[in-house]
Amino acid sequence: MNVAFFSSKNYDKKYFEKVKNSNHSFTYFETPLNKDTLKLTKDFDAVCIFVNDNADEAILNGLAENGVKLVALRSAGFNNVNIDAAKKAGISIVRVPSYSPEAVAEHALALILTLNRKIHKAYNRVRENNFSLENLTGFNLHGKVIGVVGTGQIGRAFCNIISGFGCKILAYDIYEQDDLKKKGIQYVSLKKLISESDIIALHCPLTPETHHMFNKETFAFMKKGAMLVNTSRGGLIDTAAAIDALKSGQLGHLAIDVYEQEENLFFRDLSGSIIMDDMIVRLIAFHNVLITSHQGFFTKEALDEIARTTVHNLDQFENGEPLDNEVKGD
Repeated sequence: MNVAFFSSKNYDKKYFEKVKNSNHSFTYFETPLNKDTLKLTKDFDAVCIFVNDNADEAILNGLAENGVKLVALRSAGFNNVNIDAAKKAGISIVRVPSYSPEAVAEHALALILTLNRKIHKAYNRVRENNFSLENLTGFNLHGKVIGVVGTGQIGRAFCNIISGFGCKILAYDIYEQDDLKKKGIQYVSLKKLISESDIIALHCPLTPETHHMFNKETFAFMKKGAMLVNTSRGGLIDTAAAIDALKSGQLGHLAIDVYEQEENLFFRDLSGSIIMDDMIVRLIAFHNVLITSHQGFFTKEALDEIARTTVHNLDQFENGEPLDNEVKGD
């Protein structure tokens, strides 16, 4: 199969070239898939896309016109793909449902520890020969209440990690996990979780039901001064409402690896540019906000698994086999 990779970086090429086989030919485009780059897909059998590529109805219809039969996601989430439109256009959608839940869960913990203990600030101080401890006070995780929203594979991995700190863990998910209950993790309503947690970690998918689940009303009944951590999808948080909550002190700390307008920012070097997104600029200015640019998945193990699973998906489609990782519409 001739496969066009969009939003590809050097690390994508490195890991995919290691596992590719003679059945496929890969062409790597650093540009994202959108209406302006749709023309690049002509004469390709499949496209391979990432989290910020656009696969809405118009794009999918254009892909079908160009002869594309398969969209292979290099991610678990597929909220950027119109699944029903793909079905109508005769395009199959496959994904990587699990590559390294521990990678994202560990990054969430790294964000918590860094923001709480102000490791990033201490690092910069010492590099300037400033060894003062003023304004670097953190708090013990031991004994704190941790709220985990979403207990799929990543949420479960996070629960297992954070439990080692001696925390009380509250969880919310429409599907409760018996193995977590046996470990003493308590499933509660979302409102109870938000109102009682010292730290809230988001590990749920972005759906119409979860879009802006953290909004003005949500922040109002959050425990004052709590920390919110998001390594899932940016659209779970209403950014404007989060800024207001930070300004009022209702939200004590915010750590995000995702951002609802990240497609215009993340995975790019914009160090010589003026950032036109006023909300991200405002977030960066807060001393109690920590931002990484969708780095949670970024481990050697995860990249290797993403490449291997994607090539497996391509092989199955090429051979006319049932697709283990197909995403189907209603």
